Amino acid sequence: MLQVKLVKSPIGNIPKTRATVKALGLRKINQVVQHEDNSTIRGMIFKVKHLLDVQVSEDSKKTETKTKAAPKASQDKSEAPKAKKTASKKTEAKESN
Repeated sequence: MLQVKLVKSPIGNIPKTRATVKALGLRKINQVVQHEDNSTIRGMIFKVKHLLDVQVSEDSKKTETKTKAAPKASQDKSEAPKAKKTASKKTEAKESN
């Protein structure tokens, strides 16, 4: 997890920068929000890094040690029921003529 803190005001910056700060969930100076550590969030932080203070929280170390889930049982294609295709009204009218 990343802890993102707004330390400078986005007033006076271009609208794109202000929108990025807003998209990060920051509205007031010294407000802190937590986000998952992924490339999307890191890209947003990079664009407005001059306004932010970012710290990696300890929660991220705990989430990295997840165990893999058991694989799902797959169905054979022969066992799966087949859906019947129904003709639309337009094709039925053409066939009757």
